[in-house]
Amino acid sequence: MRTDSSWSTLPAREHLLAGAVDSAEAPVLDVVVPVYNEEKDLETCVLRLHDHLVRTFPYAFRITVADNASTDRTPQVAARLAAILPRCRSYRLEEKGRGRALRTVWSQSDAPVLAYMDVDLSTDLNALLPLVAPLISGHSDLAIGSRLARSSRVVRGSKREFISRAYNLILRSSLAARFSDAQCGFKAIRRDVAQRLLPMVEDTGWFFDTEMLVLAERAGLRIHEVPVDWVDDPDSTVHIVRTATEDLKGVWRVGRALAVGALPLDRLARPFGDDPRDRGLSGVPGGLARQLVGFCVVGALSTLFYLALYSLFRLGAGPQFANGGALLVSAVANTAANRRLTFGVRGRSGAVRHQAQGLVVFAVGLALTSGSLAALGAATGSPSHGTELAVLIAANLAATVLRFLLLRAWVFPDRAPAAGRADDTHHELGNVR
Repeated sequence: MRTDSSWSTLPAREHLLAGAVDSAEAPVLDVVVPVYNEEKDLETCVLRLHDHLVRTFPYAFRITVADNASTDRTPQVAARLAAILPRCRSYRLEEKGRGRALRTVWSQSDAPVLAYMDVDLSTDLNALLPLVAPLISGHSDLAIGSRLARSSRVVRGSKREFISRAYNLILRSSLAARFSDAQCGFKAIRRDVAQRLLPMVEDTGWFFDTEMLVLAERAGLRIHEVPVDWVDDPDSTVHIVRTATEDLKGVWRVGRALAVGALPLDRLARPFGDDPRDRGLSGVPGGLARQLVGFCVVGALSTLFYLALYSLFRLGAGPQFANGGALLVSAVANTAANRRLTFGVRGRSGAVRHQAQGLVVFAVGLALTSGSLAALGAATGSPSHGTELAVLIAANLAATVLRFLLLRAWVFPDRAPAAGRADDTHHELGNVR
């Protein structure tokens, strides 16, 4: 995966003001039409798209025909369209790949909102303005058309319907994707997001869309979905079997990278002021309720894990050794889970320090539970296994409260008061702009 570039955090989203961009130099929207050997349909597509944008789109726009290594007359048709339409340009790549074409054109575009659609215009163009409006307004980071939404109206064969739904089921089960339609050729992205996200996307073919969406979703970016009306193109040249095979390879590659933490998704984080959960209120600890819920869930699971380990270790060791070993292993897992799920700390920065501090918290829990076992042994001589477990549960409940307070106040503290964070971010945004 591409992880060699270094970025600061994304600036807070802002509404793109009408008239703020010079339409002759930098349009608000750049619609890319990636093509390969489309001499028959290209002119009809671009003229229809251009007419629709002229009539309905309230901002300046550009249409970019991205020809990826066509061998027919597609380059000549694209050049002729660029010559007769002032808001159209053509771009020629000497290598095939829809993903390669989109990344190349989007990376070089000066428009703040970037979109693309397939040349067959299967998607009703009336969905274009609803697609890009949340990006222009600053509400969302990416937008996709969905053929699988309840209100979508779709006409296509049963074979393609089955393949599309099966593919999205695979994405949900293997990559925990929550977006509904990865393959619809109708998407948009803000340029500031694309500048940081595209270098992380490795695929250059049909899996490009899926990889981009999965990484954006895992990074916490907002993806807006638009139900679309869609009519299947019976003359599509997409090779279904080969495309499906490449997609499955991509799912495996991305899933493996996410599992081992090889992707620096923290580069896509936005600063204070964009997420209302980060806004401090006087007298109210930020995120306390959410952190308590997360801590309780993690604590319940780690307690079950701890008790299972204790029972396992107790088969071949004494109670003190079994308790110490079980508590040590579960403490490492507990710190890692609370770091990510309860306190929202991402990336590898500070992970070793957090684990070291977590072990100190573990020592406190060890002292409480070991002390409880020692007191039980002194009081009863030879307690039963069930009695030991009952005492350990009670001791762990007492240690849990102290553990949460230590994690919140010492291991994962707020870095600065709310006002201070706002001031710092305001200064940072001023530098970005």
